[in-house]
Amino acid sequence: MPTKSNEDSNSNPNPSPNKSDRPVLKKSRTIADETRSTPNFPGPLFPAVRRISTTPASSHRLPSDPRTSIDNDPLAHHGIGFSDRDWLFPSFLGPHAARNRVSVNTVSKPQQQDGLSRSHSRGRLIGSNSGGERHNVVDSLRRIGPSLPEEKREAEKEVKAARLQLLAASLSSASSGTQSRARIGRRSKSSLIFYLLTSTCILSIFYATYLQNRVAELQEEITNLHRLCSDKDVHNDNAEVFPLEDKSSFSYFSNADGRTVALYTVLFTLVIPFVLYKYFDHLSPIKNLSKRAKNNKEEVPLKKRIAYMVDVCFSVYPYAKLLALLFATIFLIGFGGLALYAVSDGSFVEALWLSWTFVADSGNHADRVGTGPRIVSVSISSGGMLIFAMMLGLVSDAISEKVDSLRKGKSEVIERNHILILGWSDKLGSLLKQLAIANKSIGGGVMVVLAERDKEEMEMDIAKLEFDFMGTSVICRSGSPLILADLKKVSVSKARAIIVLASDENADQSDARALRVVLSLTGVKEGLKGHVVVEMSDLDNEPLVKLVGGELIETVVAHDVIGRLMIQCALQPGLAQIWEDILGFENDEFYIKRWPQLDGLRFVDVFISFPDAIPCGIKVAAEGGKIILNPDDEYVLKEGDEVLVIAEDDDSYAPGPLPEVRRGLFPSYNDPPKYPEKILFCGWRRDIDDMILVLEAFLAQGSELWMFNEVPEKEREKKLTDGGLDISRLENIKLVHREGNAVIKRHLENLPLETFDSILILADESLEDSVVHSDSRSLATLLLIRDIQSKRLPTKDTKSNNLRHSGFSHSSWIREMQKASDKSIIISEILDSRTRNLVSVSRISDYVLSNELVSMALAMVAEDKQINRVLEELFAEEGNEMRIRPAECYIFDQEETCFYDIMIRGRQREEIVIGYRLAGADRARINPSHKSEPRKWSIEDVFVVISSVE
Repeated sequence: MPTKSNEDSNSNPNPSPNKSDRPVLKKSRTIADETRSTPNFPGPLFPAVRRISTTPASSHRLPSDPRTSIDNDPLAHHGIGFSDRDWLFPSFLGPHAARNRVSVNTVSKPQQQDGLSRSHSRGRLIGSNSGGERHNVVDSLRRIGPSLPEEKREAEKEVKAARLQLLAASLSSASSGTQSRARIGRRSKSSLIFYLLTSTCILSIFYATYLQNRVAELQEEITNLHRLCSDKDVHNDNAEVFPLEDKSSFSYFSNADGRTVALYTVLFTLVIPFVLYKYFDHLSPIKNLSKRAKNNKEEVPLKKRIAYMVDVCFSVYPYAKLLALLFATIFLIGFGGLALYAVSDGSFVEALWLSWTFVADSGNHADRVGTGPRIVSVSISSGGMLIFAMMLGLVSDAISEKVDSLRKGKSEVIERNHILILGWSDKLGSLLKQLAIANKSIGGGVMVVLAERDKEEMEMDIAKLEFDFMGTSVICRSGSPLILADLKKVSVSKARAIIVLASDENADQSDARALRVVLSLTGVKEGLKGHVVVEMSDLDNEPLVKLVGGELIETVVAHDVIGRLMIQCALQPGLAQIWEDILGFENDEFYIKRWPQLDGLRFVDVFISFPDAIPCGIKVAAEGGKIILNPDDEYVLKEGDEVLVIAEDDDSYAPGPLPEVRRGLFPSYNDPPKYPEKILFCGWRRDIDDMILVLEAFLAQGSELWMFNEVPEKEREKKLTDGGLDISRLENIKLVHREGNAVIKRHLENLPLETFDSILILADESLEDSVVHSDSRSLATLLLIRDIQSKRLPTKDTKSNNLRHSGFSHSSWIREMQKASDKSIIISEILDSRTRNLVSVSRISDYVLSNELVSMALAMVAEDKQINRVLEELFAEEGNEMRIRPAECYIFDQEETCFYDIMIRGRQREEIVIGYRLAGADRARINPSHKSEPRKWSIEDVFVVISSVE
C-alpha cells in the first residue's frame, strides 16, 4: 500500500533513533513542487532546470528493501513512465531551493512499473547516502533494469552520472576544506611559537633581574656579617643581623642598578632584530599596515617593501650611503659604550670614549681584563673594522666615479669666446686644423667638441691627426646636442661660434637631425652670443633651417659647394688649387674690417692702398651691411663702410700711402667665343638637377651632357622633374642618357671616353651613407677610365704623363690644363681627405675635390659669418666668379712692370686681379708681396681674377 506508507512517513518527520532508519540524504538538485508542474526548459543553456520548489525540506528514511518506489508523484498517476527527472542544477545560477523529501517504501513486483519513475527521481538522493546503502540501491536498479524500456534505461544512466558528479564535488570540497584548515593550523602554530618565544624572552629578563638583585643582596648581607664578626669592640649580645626585606620581582626590577639595566637592554636589542626579521610578516597589525592595495591587488611582504625603500633611497639621494654609514658609526659607539658600561666598573662617559677608541683603532682592546669586557671590546673592534672597510669602499667608489666622470667627459666646460662643434664626421679633422691655423695669430684658442661618442675615443681619433694645434686647446665632451643639459654643459651661450656638422646618415636624415639641433639651440634660455653655422646636405632643406634659426643661422650646403666647384674646375682647369688657397687659412683668405682713415676715398684709390692685401669689395653700411664684390671705381667710401680684402691674416695688413703706378697702354685682348663642349657625368647625385642648371648657364649652345649611371632613364626624368628641372627649357645643353655600371669595364668601353672635354666622377647617391665605399667606387672608376684612354690614345696619353710628372715644365700652363684634343680632363669627387691625398700624390687624376674644401668653408664662416655672402656669390652662376685669365690680357710679352700696374689694368677691364701663376711654377700665388717691385712677365703666365659672369 504505497499511499499509506507515504502518509505514515509524512506524519513522523523525526523518527526515533531506535528504528533502523537510513541517514537523511542531502539536497543536491532542483525539482518541482508536488502540487504543480512547470514546463521544461529546452536547449543547451539550461539542460538541467525543470522546476523550483519553495516548500521547506523534510527528513525521510529509506526502506531496507532495495526494490523501492517513490510515491506521491503526480506525474506517475497520469500514465507517464517516469516523472520529475533528476536534472543536475547548473552551478552558475547560484544556490537552489530545497524540496520536500518523500518517503520511499518497498513495493511488490506488480507495483514496480508504477513506481519506477519515482525511484529514478530519487536516484541522486540515494547516491549521496552512505556507501553500503548506495550499493543496495544500485543492485536494485540493476535487478529491475532488464525489464525496463529503453528510455528508462537512459534515465538510469543519467541518474548514475549525476550521482558521480555529486560525489566528486563533495570530495573536492572536503579536500579544499582540509587544505584551508591545514593553512590555518600552520599560521596558528607560527603565531603561537612567536608569542611563546617573545613571552619567554620577557620573562627571562625579569627573572634574571630578580636573580641578580638577590645575589647582590646576599653579598651585601655577607659583607655585613663579616664586618660584625671582625669588629673587636662589639659584644655578642649586641650583635645584630639585618634581615632582608621581602620584595616582589617587580620591586627587584625597579631597584636594579643601571649596569644591570644596560646589560639586559643590550641583550634585548640584539635579540629583537632577529626575531622581528624572522616573524615580521606574521604580525597582523604590521601586516595590515603594509598593505598598499586591498581590493584584489597583490600583497607585497613587508620585508621586500622595506628592502625596496632602502634601495630607492640609496639610488635617489646621493648622500644616503654616507648618512647611513654615519648613523651606523654613531649607533656602534653608543651601543658599544652601553655594553662596556654594563660589564665594566667605569662611568658611562668613559665607556663611550673607550667604545670610540675601539672603533677608531681595533688594537686598543688588547689591554682589557675580564671575559665580559674582552668579548664586548672585540665585538666593537670588529664592528669598527667593518665600518672603516665600508668607509674606504664609499670613498673609493666616489673617487672612481669622479674620475670616470672626468674621463667620460661629463664635467662642465667653463670657457668663454670658444668655438663649439656639435656632432662628429669625417670633416672634423680638417675643420680643427683650419680653426687652429686661424687662431695662431692670437696665440691659440679653445675648441669644444660635443658628440654622442665616448670621450676617450674622440681624443684618440684627434690624436691620430698628428697635427700641431699651435696653442689651441681641443676639449671633448660626450653628450647629445639635442639635450639642453648637455648644451649647457659645454657653455653654449658663451661660445662665439657654433658649428653643426652633418651626420654620416643619408641627406634627409642628416638635415632632419640638423633641424632638431637648431631647435634645441633656439631653446637655450640664456640666449646665444655667437652665430650658428649649419652644414646641410640637401639644398632643398636649407630654407626650412633658416626659417627656424633666423638671422643667427648661416648654412653651408656641402653637396652644393662641391658640385659647383666641380663644374667651375671642369670649365676652367686649375681653379681647384686656387680655391684651396683662398678657402684655407694656411695661405690667404677673405677678411672684412673697417678703416676710418679711408672714408671719402674712391674705391680705385682704396684698391691700391694696402701693400699686404688686395681689396675685393665693400660692405655698405647704408644698405644694411650688403657686401658688393668688384664695385665701381667711382664708389666713395662712407662712414660705417667696411673693406673686404684678401690677406694672410686679420692683423697682417693695414692701409698705407698710395703708390705711384703707371697707367700706360696694355694689349687689347678680346675674350674668345664660347664653343660647345662635351661633358660626361659618371654617377648620380641627389642635387644633380642643380648642377645641370649651372652648366646651362655656363656652357655654349650645342653642348652635350652625357649621364652615365645605373638609374633607369624613365626614373631619371622623374627625379629631375621632382627636383624642379624642366628638361624642355634647356637651351644650351642636350642630355644624353646611358645606363650602366661605372665600375664595370665593358660598360665604360661602350662610351666614347676620348671625345669628352671633361669627365666628372661623382660620389654616387646610393653610397652616400658610406664614405669609404663611395671613395672606393670613385677610385675604381677613375682607374678604369684612365686605362681605357691610355689604350685608345697611347701616344698622347704618354706624352701627357711625362709632362705631368716633370713638374709642369711645358710651354703653357693653360695648354697643359686644356687638353681637349689630347685627352679628357677628369675631376674626381673624393669624400675622404686621406684618399684625396693618395690620389693627388699618384697624379692619376687632374683635380680632386673632397670634403676638405667644405671644412675650409665651414671654418671661414665660423670665424666671420659675413664671408658666407661672399662665397655664395662666387659659387653661384650669376654675379661675380673666380676666373683664370691669360697674361696677354694685361701685358706684352717680356714686359717689365709691377703688380700694382697689372691691378690697375685689370680695373680697366672691370676685374680684380688677386694673383698669378708663372709659367713652369707648381702653384699660383695669391696676394703676392712686394707689389710695387717691377718684374719681367711672360706671355705664358696666367692671372687669377674676380670678374662678373659674362
